[in-house]
Amino acid sequence: MKKEYDFSKGKRGHYNSRLKKQITIKLDEMTIEYFKILAETTGISYQNLINLYLRDCASQEKKPNIKWQKTGT
Repeated sequence: MKKEYDFSKGKRGHYNSRLKKQITIKLDEMTIEYFKILAETTGISYQNLINLYLRDCASQEKKPNIKWQKTGT
């Protein structure tokens, strides 16, 4: 191992940019507030908590439990 390394040509966050993709998503206030409160108790940012939760859902192939109401015909 070298005593010193030259990082002058390194790019900050270059590897991390390949791991996550920035998107825009609309969430209701109640959902955001829930994750912000959870973030305070866990010490993890609410954005990362949302990502972790969605990743867990995807890995377990969870399907949303949505019941659509029929409108009058």
